[in-house]
Amino acid sequence: MSLAVPTVGTVSHGQLRSGWQAHEVTRDESCAACSDKRGAVETHPFGADTAVYKVGGKMFALIPRSAEPPRVSLKCDPEWAEVLRNAYAAVQPGYHLNKKHWNTIVLDGSIPNDELEELIEHSYALIVESLPQRVRSSL
Repeated sequence: MSLAVPTVGTVSHGQLRSGWQAHEVTRDESCAACSDKRGAVETHPFGADTAVYKVGGKMFALIPRSAEPPRVSLKCDPEWAEVLRNAYAAVQPGYHLNKKHWNTIVLDGSIPNDELEELIEHSYALIVESLPQRVRSSL
């Protein structure tokens, strides 16, 4: 898996280092991207306000419905998490989560759509890899 992220400085709100303006991914688009993953289930263990996406009974994404601006929390490889936090102001340590393994991403348009999709896929893949073989084979 490769990710092209800036290595110097931070990215300002809504603008990439190259000057390209990203479309702000909406909360609904993030929910749809999570729901589209094979075996993904939307749950609400923390109340109706937070959609928690699980695969094999384990969380891979949390999306609070009332957060403004919208945000999504995703599991992430610890080294990659640090790179992303240094590259994008919109990527912060996981809110109310293990900050080593989770990032909370503000959906402000500063992260390209394809990279956000890749981060959702990465979070999902980390969880799938941790599942027992019998569960993985059923997906």
